[in-house]
Amino acid sequence: MFLKFVLTNLFEPSFNYLLAFMEHASVLVVVMAFFICWVGCWLPVAAITAIALNFQFSKSLQPEQKLPLMVSLYLLAPLVLWGFMRLTNKSFSDYGLLVNISMLTSLALGFGLGVLSLAIMFTCEYFLGWCSLQKSNFKLVPPMLLPILLIALLVGGIEELVFRGFLLTEFERDYPIWLAAVASSCIFAVLHLVWEQRETIPQLPGLWLMGIMLVLARVADAGSLGIAWGLHAALVWAIATIDTAQLITYTGKVSEWFTGKNKKPLAGVAGIICVLVTSLILWVFSTFQLGW
Repeated sequence: MFLKFVLTNLFEPSFNYLLAFMEHASVLVVVMAFFICWVGCWLPVAAITAIALNFQFSKSLQPEQKLPLMVSLYLLAPLVLWGFMRLTNKSFSDYGLLVNISMLTSLALGFGLGVLSLAIMFTCEYFLGWCSLQKSNFKLVPPMLLPILLIALLVGGIEELVFRGFLLTEFERDYPIWLAAVASSCIFAVLHLVWEQRETIPQLPGLWLMGIMLVLARVADAGSLGIAWGLHAALVWAIATIDTAQLITYTGKVSEWFTGKNKKPLAGVAGIICVLVTSLILWVFSTFQLGW
């Protein structure tokens, strides 16, 4: 009886007040509240993970240390977003996440486009003499394909749900689509600094352009996140596989600003051209309203 009294007289009025406030809150308030709640929920999990794995924060985190932190952060995002949807009377479909055959087709299409775009970029670099293949390392690839693919699908799916789903949709409530795309892509690029600063700073322009490309992917897919998710996952999967297996070595024939500062394609001219060409393809699709 006491619990019922507390829920009826204290919790329910507070929830109704919060519901009314969030329904009429500005987009900036909603966005800031989401990220504060997301990080706030994750910090205790991150602390427990760090203690359990005996992290030494005086030293830079290694990739194997970043992975559990990143996975725990990303797994919390849909739960936090679900709570916000309860407050704003929205659903995952409003943010472009539609679980159906059409979305799976779009996911496969986006993945194929991402792999093809990178394959063309590295092939051009190879024939220009900018990089060489380490054929002896190809035997390392098969065992890592599936684990990296699963991580890439998680990373791509969550980032698309948050940035091209939630963030873009909320910004569109108060701003035109072009400004919503610019703003959401700026936040997308800057938040990558959380994991790595030195290597990420040169990538910021490329990350911003990648965000714009993924907005075009959602527009081309008639509001669905399928193509954007597949494209994002393919880029993460391919680059992570190449880096982990060390399949490519740059020859130094040209400046690393052409191939990518710190061996990151988005920090170089070649990677930016790759993003721009892929964006052009998506823009043509969206112009002719080719949806899947």
